[in-house]
Amino acid sequence: LVQVFRFDTISEKTSDQIHFFFAKLNCRLYKKANKSSELVSANRLFGEKSLVFNETYQNISEIVYGAKLWPLNFKEKPELSRQIINEWVANKTERRITEVIPEGGIDDLTVLVLVNSIYFKGHWKSQFPAPNTKLDIFHKANGETCQVPTMYQESKFHYTFIPQDKVQVLELPYKGDDITMVLVLPSAGTPLENVERNLTSEKLQGWIDSMKEMSLFVYLPRFRVEDSFSVKEKLRKMGLEDLFSPENARLPGIIAEGRTDLYVSEAFHKAFLEVNEEGSEASAATAVTISGRSFPMNRKIFNANRPFLLFIREATLNTIIFMGRIADPC
Repeated sequence: LVQVFRFDTISEKTSDQIHFFFAKLNCRLYKKANKSSELVSANRLFGEKSLVFNETYQNISEIVYGAKLWPLNFKEKPELSRQIINEWVANKTERRITEVIPEGGIDDLTVLVLVNSIYFKGHWKSQFPAPNTKLDIFHKANGETCQVPTMYQESKFHYTFIPQDKVQVLELPYKGDDITMVLVLPSAGTPLENVERNLTSEKLQGWIDSMKEMSLFVYLPRFRVEDSFSVKEKLRKMGLEDLFSPENARLPGIIAEGRTDLYVSEAFHKAFLEVNEEGSEASAATAVTISGRSFPMNRKIFNANRPFLLFIREATLNTIIFMGRIADPC
């Protein structure tokens, strides 16, 4: 875990330091709720009720991560347990995320389920005027085109163009400035997969650090993203194998009786993100007109009419809380 998640780059490579960082991050996330935006991070442990869980493990989980243990009857009622967990997640995310654990995801051998849910609803610091939204062409990676409602505004934003990497980078702040959306747009003719293949956290940070405030014309499609996948398969590709192996997993300190046969059987992830004129995940009814659009001459333009990357980050701790690829918003 330490190697795969690169926690070994922390100066003091101790579990206490790692716990401290996440406690600090959770504290900031919980404090973000205000009148203009809402960011809710909710964690929970669901454990087989017939087992006794280690008290130290429970205390760290609850105090550091806010994940209190909820005993459930996995052994006799696995499907009911799955429904209870999914309903908890749905309530925490205003029902934007449902069925995070798919059918069959819990069985009578399940011992412990760790759940993390995060829900963000933010309003742009500089909103896109709804009358500016028009149907424009979006160029998909396979060469096809489609029409998508595209928002437009002119304002001052942090922006940079990196000629050697052939990308434009734009930061759109939400009200409060603590949370921002960073957009990475490859130059026309540069496939997004090329940018993704060469992208590292250090390179992304370098792009962000090089941004400067300037007047900009911004064209951004409205979009809505929902995705779900097995985190287990992603982590295996990253090199995390032992955790999921009944023979090689080492998870002492979870069960009070000192069981050594525990392993992670599956990990699920589900995400929802909607971006429109008001901000992220705001509900708005906007009529869209079809008409031509002329681009201003000799002005800086950020026109996201082709696949791009997005990162929603907590600016003070410089931590990414959402990331995604917009390849087909149509």
